[in-house]
Amino acid sequence: MQVQKIALIGECMIELNGIPFGAMTQNYGGDVLNSAVYLARAGGDMFDVHFVTVMGTDSLSEGMISRWQQEGINTSLVLRDNARQPGLYLIQLDEKGERTFLYWRNNSAARYLLQHADYPLLRQRLQNMDVLYLSGISLAILPENDRQRLLIDLKQLSSDGKVIFFDSNYRPALWENETQARACYQQMYAITDIALVTDDDETSLWGDTSTEESFHRLKRMGVKQAIIKAGERGCFYRDLSGCKATQPIKTQPVTPVIDTTSAGDAFNAGFIAGRLNGKSIHDAALMGHQLAGRVIQHKGAIIPQAATQGVIARFLKSNEIGENENARDDDTFASD
Repeated sequence: MQVQKIALIGECMIELNGIPFGAMTQNYGGDVLNSAVYLARAGGDMFDVHFVTVMGTDSLSEGMISRWQQEGINTSLVLRDNARQPGLYLIQLDEKGERTFLYWRNNSAARYLLQHADYPLLRQRLQNMDVLYLSGISLAILPENDRQRLLIDLKQLSSDGKVIFFDSNYRPALWENETQARACYQQMYAITDIALVTDDDETSLWGDTSTEESFHRLKRMGVKQAIIKAGERGCFYRDLSGCKATQPIKTQPVTPVIDTTSAGDAFNAGFIAGRLNGKSIHDAALMGHQLAGRVIQHKGAIIPQAATQGVIARFLKSNEIGENENARDDDTFASD
């Protein structure tokens, strides 16, 4: 069995969760980092999961990196910045478990990834990866010139055969305006093998009124395959390189819902783990749904390992890699 090398490019911040001036817990999180953690858990020894970012040399940065290593994440592509620290965010929850965020990240170390003296060496090491993963937030936090440089590098890596997953994860506050965000996303979608988007984000940024409209637009932009996440309705998949019909994959309601933070990130990790293991679209998406369902029953972006062990163990035990008796589609993972 060949170990697959996966590089996830993003930001990790200090997480505060609770009531301002009241009880509060400290942890860490960030959309791509969350997916890296759950992917490392789901992949076992089948994946070499790298997190690509910049951290400080302070005690909080050291503590976070140590915890990532305990999760099985390879941190050899984490650059260090003596002058900057990680960003900070505060999660506030309502009675339904829905969250609002406050951020302090304008000068975070991760924002200056491409200006780091060691970025050229890091870029060379990305050539050794099989799969790359990033989100709209990974792009949005960068200065404009750096963002364009990263897109150029990603285009070259795509041309060299790297498979690219992209989670659109649109956050309006991180962009100057919608025009800037749309222009960046259009460039990113042109090199995306599998897009993982959310129906609410597609409505917010593009004005889409249906999943069908979103699929048509993503195809025009060059995306080869797409998953549209739709909350309680589950998700919808379509192979955009052909004329295949939309494939809906339902999810099962879970109770209680404590905190929806990181639900989409966990779904992405489960889905990617499934696809890289040769599972059908249906079964990979079910893994994503089950992992997300477990995550939303706990507080915070990263839940205890013990809480995910049952879901992941069933997934890994279900069958041998690439031999799924219940496969419901015959599509291939890599684009033609």
